[in-house]
Amino acid sequence: MSDYPVLDSMGVKNPAEIARYQIFSSENSDVLRLIYNRKKGSFLPVSRKYRFPTIKKNVMVDSGTRKTELHFESSNEFRNAVTELDRLLKKKTSGAENKKLILEELRMMEEESALRLNYIRSIIDEME
Repeated sequence: MSDYPVLDSMGVKNPAEIARYQIFSSENSDVLRLIYNRKKGSFLPVSRKYRFPTIKKNVMVDSGTRKTELHFESSNEFRNAVTELDRLLKKKTSGAENKKLILEELRMMEEESALRLNYIRSIIDEME
């Protein structure tokens, strides 16, 4: 059984590749956008959007006049998916994961710096 049953039911095959998520509302629905950390050369999408219809409820505001208002509420599946994502991302941001992320950023910065230095040296060489 999967550790993330709601994400599994949504069709998320690689929850370990999820880097972050965004939430927004659009046309009476909640939209969950998953952003993945894919390997270079992967044909899989970098992000995916999932729509969850909001639940419409008439809520009584004043019992004396029996006045009601329409309220929109997020679906249970949407709330459960966000809870699973929070749990997943919290687990990923452990000390070892942070160390791995920082080392990867450092490696990329070193490569970028080396490329820029070589470029600047080539410009200097052309000036002579």
